[in-house]
Amino acid sequence: MTDRTAAAPPPVLDVRDVTVRFAGLTALDGVSFTVTPGSVHALIGPNGAGKSTCFNVLSGLCRPAAGTVTLGGTELTRLAPHRIAALGVARTFQNIVTTHGTVADNLMLGRHALTRAGFAATALRLPSAVREQREHLERAREIAELTGLGAHFDSPVALLPYGDRKRVELARALCLEPRVLLLDEPVAGMNAAERARTAEAVGELRAELGLSIVLVEHDMGLVMRLADDVTVLDFGRRIAHGTPDEVRQDPEVLRAYLGTDAPGEDAA
Repeated sequence: MTDRTAAAPPPVLDVRDVTVRFAGLTALDGVSFTVTPGSVHALIGPNGAGKSTCFNVLSGLCRPAAGTVTLGGTELTRLAPHRIAALGVARTFQNIVTTHGTVADNLMLGRHALTRAGFAATALRLPSAVREQREHLERAREIAELTGLGAHFDSPVALLPYGDRKRVELARALCLEPRVLLLDEPVAGMNAAERARTAEAVGELRAELGLSIVLVEHDMGLVMRLADDVTVLDFGRRIAHGTPDEVRQDPEVLRAYLGTDAPGEDAA
């Protein structure tokens, strides 16, 4: 089974002057940032800063009033979500979205978009369809191993601990063979041990698959440990951008995100 992420480095994801309005409310106001190929780019900010809206734009669930999103030479801004996914952009969600059945069943759903055999060939179990299904299952098992779910591959998802169910969501997104992976709060609700395992898995995935990762996360320890670049939003505007160390010391971030004054300033 061809692994698109291993075949070539991911293209540049460029967000340029994106504005989104809802009934007069500006959720994003001229936001721009660039995701360097193979990097982890964190998008952070207080609740209501526009992070989820930005993810909805990147994945095609929301169309901006202005601005563009391009992946390599392809503009994504007016494409439907399934077409953006087919170009290699996969997303997880804050809340767990799993189906009944085993881990394998859920991961195979992620392989569905890559299936070439038609309905008739699959229903009749023609040799080509059976061979393709077996290859997809083997790749799903490899991805389960990569995400620390190998031992649970044949286990019902409903019986797994919370942290493992969250990683099923991650593994299913990877089954699309994305070039860009959008992770929406991947460790939300996890205990310390689960957060550590997931952070380790994300780091290994970046190294193993070479894909770009855009990360929305409130766990600042994880962001500072994993991210190469950080973009900070507040009330829909970009207020800072840079390396984790640069952002951590930015006065605007200290005020808006951490709720503190800049170093050396008196409290208001």
